Amino acid sequence: MEQYKKEFIEFMIDCSVLKFGDFVTKSGRKTPFFVNTGFYRTGSQLKRLGEYYAQAIHDHFGMDFDILFGPAYKGIPLSVTTSVALSDKFGKDVGYCSNRKEIKDHGDTGILLGSPIQDGDKVVIIEDVTTAGTSIKETLPIVKAQGDVDVIGLVVSVDRMERGQGEKSALEEIHENYGFQTAAIVTMEEVVEHLYNKPYKGEIIINDEIKAAIDAYYEQYGVK
Repeated sequence: MEQYKKEFIEFMIDCSVLKFGDFVTKSGRKTPFFVNTGFYRTGSQLKRLGEYYAQAIHDHFGMDFDILFGPAYKGIPLSVTTSVALSDKFGKDVGYCSNRKEIKDHGDTGILLGSPIQDGDKVVIIEDVTTAGTSIKETLPIVKAQGDVDVIGLVVSVDRMERGQGEKSALEEIHENYGFQTAAIVTMEEVVEHLYNKPYKGEIIINDEIKAAIDAYYEQYGVK
């Protein structure tokens, strides 16, 4: 596993973004782990988060794209901090863009914030986590409505590695249904590999009990 992935896993723990217990996802699944990017709350945290996203985008998609689109609301800071990191780390200057939940009819009108999307643009979509692939159904029409654009990929922070609407993973389904690549900074398999029965700052984050709950969750919702 690459060093930046190990650091990112520990970074999520430090920021209380990755938690273990009893939770319910947006798609209604009861889960023993939860990723809440809303807990990235300071400038230094957002700076590091953008750097991890930028590295994942570089590794999986390369730098041949024009716009980084982050769906409202959590995608707004993600697109901003990652576009800054792409410039700082790789010298790549891309436009950041997000949507408004309500169309603005005065001043800076329209549904978009940030850079406009134009015909011929290559777009990478950035999100926090994809569980069942439901959010992309809302996001993609907004992007496609802006013109003849090429969505080349979707990047998320954590691949939960569970089924979407069918038997394949949500990210695999998105790839098959929409024809663009998907990627994550880390997968839950990598999270478990790095944390299971290994102390971090004097604490075992994933013990036998939590590991058993994760295994049971994947028995029900994991990819067959």
